[in-house]
Amino acid sequence: MTKQSLLIPPLGKRPSESSVTMTEIVLPSDTNALGTIFGGKIMSWIDIAAAISAGRYARRVVVTASIDALHFLAPVKVGYVVHIRAQVNFASKTSMEVGVRVDSENLITGEMTHTSTAYTTFVALDDHGRPTPVPPLFPQTTDEKRRFEEAKKRRESRVKLAEELDASL
Repeated sequence: MTKQSLLIPPLGKRPSESSVTMTEIVLPSDTNALGTIFGGKIMSWIDIAAAISAGRYARRVVVTASIDALHFLAPVKVGYVVHIRAQVNFASKTSMEVGVRVDSENLITGEMTHTSTAYTTFVALDDHGRPTPVPPLFPQTTDEKRRFEEAKKRRESRVKLAEELDASL
């Protein structure tokens, strides 16, 4: 038995096992009249990266349950490269929160800018399209543990909001 196998229970996973990095170039067809990327294009890339991360983690088909706390912090110009990083922050019974960070890169100057952050929730599905359990998450690093605790609080807020919405119907 290796030292690492002692750290992780056999049925759990580390956040790093869900890590995804996508790189895209901003083309003229991706931009508005100002020459900056459409927010919807960034949202699409966020959803794709997060889905890959959640699917990699669960090893199941996953569906988007929510995208919340999406913040556009800076514009991204045509010709820039966009780096989208996604990783599971928290896993509950059948759902996972995936944090996504988007940075843009000016290929001429090398300048990197944090442009967007989002938190997404995905649900794993079984072969019949019903929610199915995902492995427990075992954060290892200080940063992973911080993200886990922050995601747990966001989940509590999402659950409370869903209950309030159900009660108002």
